[in-house]
Amino acid sequence: MNSLLDIQKKLLPDLLDVMVKRYRILHYIKLMQPIGRRSLSANLQLSERVLRGEVTFLKEQGLVHFATSGMSITEEGEKLFEKLEEMMKELLGLRELEAQLEKELGVRQVTVVAGNSDKDEWVKREMGRACISQLKAIINPKDVVAVMGGTTLAAVAEMMKPDAKTREVVFVPARGGLGEQVENQANTISAELASRAGAQYRLLHVPDQISEEAYSSLVLEPSVKDILRLIKSACTVIHGIGDARTMALRRDSVNSFIDKLNREEAVAEAFGYYFNRRGEPIHKQRTIGLQLDDLGEHKYVISVAGGASKGEAIAAYMKYQPSDVLITDEAAAEALLQLRR
Repeated sequence: MNSLLDIQKKLLPDLLDVMVKRYRILHYIKLMQPIGRRSLSANLQLSERVLRGEVTFLKEQGLVHFATSGMSITEEGEKLFEKLEEMMKELLGLRELEAQLEKELGVRQVTVVAGNSDKDEWVKREMGRACISQLKAIINPKDVVAVMGGTTLAAVAEMMKPDAKTREVVFVPARGGLGEQVENQANTISAELASRAGAQYRLLHVPDQISEEAYSSLVLEPSVKDILRLIKSACTVIHGIGDARTMALRRDSVNSFIDKLNREEAVAEAFGYYFNRRGEPIHKQRTIGLQLDDLGEHKYVISVAGGASKGEAIAAYMKYQPSDVLITDEAAAEALLQLRR
C-alpha cells in the first residue's frame, strides 16, 4: 500500500489531490448530515462554485443524496467511505503520527483523526466516532463503562449508535457534576450514551466539588454508596484531559487558586487532579467518584483530547499515567511531537 501511494504521489499528484478533496467532502457530510451546501462550503473552506461541482459529481455516483433538509451520505457512500478510510490515513500521514506518539508517550494505542478541534467542531465528532469504534471493539455484555464530563465527551455521546454488544452495558458517570452546564455533566453524557446505545445507565446526584465535611456525610448515604460501588467496578473508563487554567475558571475557582496554578506551572487537569509540565500532581480537588488511584490494571482507560492548545496538557497527563488508548487530532499530535523535539 505504501509503495503504491508513493508511486501515485509522483506520477499522479493531481489525482490524489482530487481524491483527498472528495474524501473530505464525504467525511464531513457523514459527520454532519443532513447539511446544506452553504454550511458545507464554509466549514470546508471551499467556494460554493467548486463545491457545487464536487457534490453534483458525488450525487451522480450515487454516494450523496440531496433533500430539502440538506445533503446526506447514501448506503453506497458509507461503504466507499469505509474502504477509503484506512488508505486516507496513510495518505494524510496520520498513521505515521500514531506510531510516533505511541513510541514517545508510551501509550499502547494512539488514534489520530484529521483536523484541529480548536477550530472545527466537527473534529470533536470525529474523535467521538473513533472513541465509540474503540469502545465497541473491547466491551463485553454486562460491562460497566464510566464516563467523565466535558465538551469532548459530549461529542463522543453524540456519535453512539445502537449495537448488539452495547445493549447489556451499563453506563455510569465517573464523578459527580451538579453545578456545571447540564449538557457537559458526566450524568448527562452517560445517560445520552445509554439512550443512543439502547443500554442501561445509573446517575450520581452529587456536586462535583464539595467540602471535607460534606464528603464524609455524602459517602455514607446508602444510595450514594451503591452507585459508587458500581462506578468503581467499571472495566472501561472514558475521560478527557483539560487545560488547567481553563478548567479552574470553568469551575469558578477563586483567584488565589488560579494564582497557585500559575505559580506552580499547572498545565493539565484530569479526574480533579492538576498536573505541572513534568506530569506531577500539584493539587487534588475533593470529588465523589473515580480517583486516579482507582485506574488500576483491571480498567481499560480511553483518553480523548484534541486541539493544538491541548498539547502540553496531554503530554503532562501521559507522563503521570499513560492510558491504554489516546484518541486525539492532527493538531494536538503535531503539538505533542513538537514538545518532544
